[in-house]
Amino acid sequence: MVLGRGPPGGAWNDIEGSMITLSRGEWMGLPDLSFKDWIRRKKRNLRNDRSTAGDILNYYQYYVKNKRLENNFLSGAVVTSVKKISKDKDNTSENEIIWHNPVFEDGQNEDSCVYQVNGFIKNDIGPEQNFCLFAENVILATGAYDSPSWLGIQGEDLPFVSHHLSALEEAIKSKKVNQGSEPVLIIGAGLTAADAILLAHHYNFPVIHAFRRRVNDPALIFNQLPQVMYPEYHKVYQMMKEQSVFQGGPYHGYMSLPEHHAVSFNDMKKCTFRDKHGHHKAFNVSMVLILIGSNPNLTFLSNNGKKLALDNERPVNSKSNPLEIDPFTYECIHEKGLYAIGPLAGDYFVRFVQGGALAVASALQKSQKKPP
Repeated sequence: MVLGRGPPGGAWNDIEGSMITLSRGEWMGLPDLSFKDWIRRKKRNLRNDRSTAGDILNYYQYYVKNKRLENNFLSGAVVTSVKKISKDKDNTSENEIIWHNPVFEDGQNEDSCVYQVNGFIKNDIGPEQNFCLFAENVILATGAYDSPSWLGIQGEDLPFVSHHLSALEEAIKSKKVNQGSEPVLIIGAGLTAADAILLAHHYNFPVIHAFRRRVNDPALIFNQLPQVMYPEYHKVYQMMKEQSVFQGGPYHGYMSLPEHHAVSFNDMKKCTFRDKHGHHKAFNVSMVLILIGSNPNLTFLSNNGKKLALDNERPVNSKSNPLEIDPFTYECIHEKGLYAIGPLAGDYFVRFVQGGALAVASALQKSQKKPP
């Protein structure tokens, strides 16, 4: 059983369907149906071997239908609990739909326990329906985009402050921001912040871009991307370097604030920053996007999955504290039968997920083979 979530945030929404993916299109292809062949049949071209997020989404949906895999998916399901129980224990209630109520053969599995997965199915028409599933193995593939990181400063919960790129999309659709508005403040120096800058730049919205690092910090993600393949991100990086609050430049409607820390926001939409010298600056803005990373939501696991992490004293984080796994099988070291792929296992890019999925599939296939 695989626990996954829908695609993350803005990059897959209507406005952002044309956003170019970070990974090359062919890296995200699935077995027995080449992405390149599929895109050619659609008479679409790849830009620097990269595709649009919308094309990738349509390709995955087509793949499920083409391979007749619809019955293997339970869409709209929200998992609330994953726990191990004894095979002879029944914790289900009368109002739950039960799938795969298992009948286990003797010797089929050395472990005397199975996983019970509880949750509910979202329904826009009628009431939510609870469900319960049983599985000998569970694969965690929920990504790391559920809980955005916060700065923890005054006014961060005001209505004009958001932690999701989709808020800018909604503001564009509803015309809450326009070319004549106060600047959109974008905080962060990663690719999601860069995506927000590109989107605002596309609509000619003025932007103030604040980040804590030095603009020439070698650890910035832009320094790890080939310029030929990622010209749009290097354009943002060029803007960051050439048009800051300290010096003017050729980019109308953009200003970077390197080495600036946000101090507070107030209900008059004024944002106060502290620079590296301790001096304070205030700016009026139309909205704020705080895009400084995110963390996985593992509330369905005991203690939010902390006992499964490399450091079980700290919360799970895909970059600094992923789940501790066997590198060959992707099985969690501290929980037999539980596997993790993608960001939860430290594989942050889409192109790495296939390797993890293959490792899990191989391990499960071997575990099902009976000795001669």
